[in-house]
Amino acid sequence: MTTWFRTYYEDEDLWLYFEADDEGWAARQVEVRGHDSRPVTAASLEEVLHLRDREDLAAMARYERQFGVLAEGPMDGWQDQSQAAEISAEEFERLWTEARRALGNSA
Repeated sequence: MTTWFRTYYEDEDLWLYFEADDEGWAARQVEVRGHDSRPVTAASLEEVLHLRDREDLAAMARYERQFGVLAEGPMDGWQDQSQAAEISAEEFERLWTEARRALGNSA
């Protein structure tokens, strides 16, 4: 079952939003700076896997510079993070769309 949730890293003043797949891995991730609400990450597992399988390291580096680095591993324990909460699919989609627009939607 897909899950959408958010956490907050106070030390970095950073909101993290995740779409986690059935196994608890990040399928998509958005990070937004708290002080200015500027997106800094909007990465997708599907895009990362496509680049890994069909492109070179330079293409992956370009993607990561533009869209950030996707979290690796299961998202276990997210509920214990500061200000963690489940969010709706619609809220995640809105954040995803805004972040991709801000970061340049040309993966």
